[in-house]
Amino acid sequence: MEINEFEKVVRQQEGSLSLAFPALMRKVYVWMTLALAISGVTAYGVAHSENLLALIYGNRLVFWGLIIAELALVFTVSAAINRLSLTTATLLFILYSVVNGATLSYIFAAFSTAVITKVFFITAGTFAAMALYGYFTKSDLSKMGKIAFMALIGLIIASLVNLFMHSPMLDLIVSYAGVLVFVGLTAWDTQKIKQMLAMQEFADEGAQKIALMGALSLYLDFINLFIYLLRIFGGRD
Repeated sequence: MEINEFEKVVRQQEGSLSLAFPALMRKVYVWMTLALAISGVTAYGVAHSENLLALIYGNRLVFWGLIIAELALVFTVSAAINRLSLTTATLLFILYSVVNGATLSYIFAAFSTAVITKVFFITAGTFAAMALYGYFTKSDLSKMGKIAFMALIGLIIASLVNLFMHSPMLDLIVSYAGVLVFVGLTAWDTQKIKQMLAMQEFADEGAQKIALMGALSLYLDFINLFIYLLRIFGGRD
């Protein structure tokens, strides 16, 4: 049977993975885990401070300022990663994790610890399964990834529309669609990260920047998957 071009590239890469590859992949998940921990601790801390909750959710200027800051940080790191030093990029990633944790603090105020814990483990299991699939599959997931990205744009538009409609049914549909989208993106991003890091001969600053961007992508996949699953299972409780 003829091997397609994608499988050839994968086999060539797997047969010539440099010694730097395992270390770079570990860095991806270490940075991602660190960012999730920072966001979780920040969210928990803000949620248990009435003054901080009131400041963020009682003042639209502060709330939207944080949202804009999040977007600015992501765009800055993504667009200027080649011009930033690894230290600066890492610090911006950590800062983003803190700001994102602050904006997600409502989770601890709106849902019980039991629900949050249950959904976290569901998210972790789902994420791990799709990350493993993306890492080990020989299939080219780029088409699926592009479809998932286009669907993500549709999700954003539907979510904005529902801010005005306040439709519980549309919210539920968006939540289920969001889970499917980020399940697909997790597998696709994992495959892309593996392919990019497999091409790096050394764990130099440039390669570590690629690993950092991979960690940011997977962090966003995990957070969004968690939020959509929480909207589904949390609503039932």
